[in-house]
Amino acid sequence: MLVKNALIENAEKPQDIRIEDGVFKEFGTLERKENEEVIDLKNRLVLPPFIESHVHLDTCLTAGDPVWNMSGTLFEGIECWHKRKEKLNEQDIRTRVNKVVRMYAANGIQFIRTHIDTTDPSLMAMRTMIELREELKPIMEIQIVAFPQEGILSYPNGKELLITAVKMGADAVGAIPHFEFTREYSVASLDFALNLAAKENKLVDVHCDEIDDEASRGLETVAARALELGLYDKVTASHTTAMHSYNNAYVLRLMRLLKMSRINFVANPLVNTHLQGRIDTYPKRRGITRVKELLAEGINVSFGHDDIYDPWYPMGNGSLRDVVFLGLHVCQMMGYEEIMDSWKLIGQNAAKTLHIADHYGIETGKPASFIVLDAKNYYEALIKDSKVLYSFKNGKKIVENTPAHTHVLI
Repeated sequence: MLVKNALIENAEKPQDIRIEDGVFKEFGTLERKENEEVIDLKNRLVLPPFIESHVHLDTCLTAGDPVWNMSGTLFEGIECWHKRKEKLNEQDIRTRVNKVVRMYAANGIQFIRTHIDTTDPSLMAMRTMIELREELKPIMEIQIVAFPQEGILSYPNGKELLITAVKMGADAVGAIPHFEFTREYSVASLDFALNLAAKENKLVDVHCDEIDDEASRGLETVAARALELGLYDKVTASHTTAMHSYNNAYVLRLMRLLKMSRINFVANPLVNTHLQGRIDTYPKRRGITRVKELLAEGINVSFGHDDIYDPWYPMGNGSLRDVVFLGLHVCQMMGYEEIMDSWKLIGQNAAKTLHIADHYGIETGKPASFIVLDAKNYYEALIKDSKVLYSFKNGKKIVENTPAHTHVLI
């Protein structure tokens, strides 16, 4: 297949792309071969597929069932989900996950990291999600984090359930230190989780300090263990919203450790601006980690949706454009180059987070997976909320959209 007139990753001049056997073969000004399929993009933006760094597929589409989260807090959300877990069954999970994965695919996402709750003695969601991971490969690559939603030490048999989930086939080990009963439990849970990951050769993704309490400092333990165990960038700290409340003297010291540890960060602008700051009057905290400062220090940060219509977030449509758009605002990253490069927060940076950079990107020899947006660059795509016209996975078209045309009649 020959793709003509592609503006690759905000390039000003178009190139042609040749795809053979599902991989990128060559780039440049290319002539059509005999019987070669040709698609003329007419100077539209081509990017690597978008990546969802953080979502809970097992909880999606459950908002208000059986009760609504009326306070809008993280902790009431956990209580609501505890009640909803009583109704879980395999078909329920399959129906919801299949629907949401297709919502994501329509928006140009081809990779998802999902956190699946292990604080369920049956581990039904984990077992079902592992099956769906294989079934959905033609449309989506899915990583599974074994996530102890109600704690490792603070939930009955939490350690054993986490071990079982990892041995069942989870790709990563999770933790939730700020939800453990005590500071001692918090540290011990992180020691357990990261040592388990090192032993089983798994990635790590911790729900870390998702709270407004500046005394919540699980992040320093995550980074220290990542450094000591040599896990480095196999480790991700998600949320880290307490960091927005840390005093600057502490952050200055912490940054040294974060850089040494080489861990990744995931921020979730939509959900955390909704959940955080709930006990504040005024001034009211924005509820997101120090994205701009972390990036300035050379630390990898990606963005995630986190929740789609569930007890923690009553909205969501699988569009990472919305995540980036809000994130740029609340993180005050509105310089022209920051906006142009912001696709990397759901692209290159996210590939590093998921540890898939070796087979991700528009380069000769890599899988021919890419998307086409109805815009000339990402700045324009954000402003216009441009449609993903095509999504190709390993050289095969999996999504096609027809751009809408609006006519003002007066």
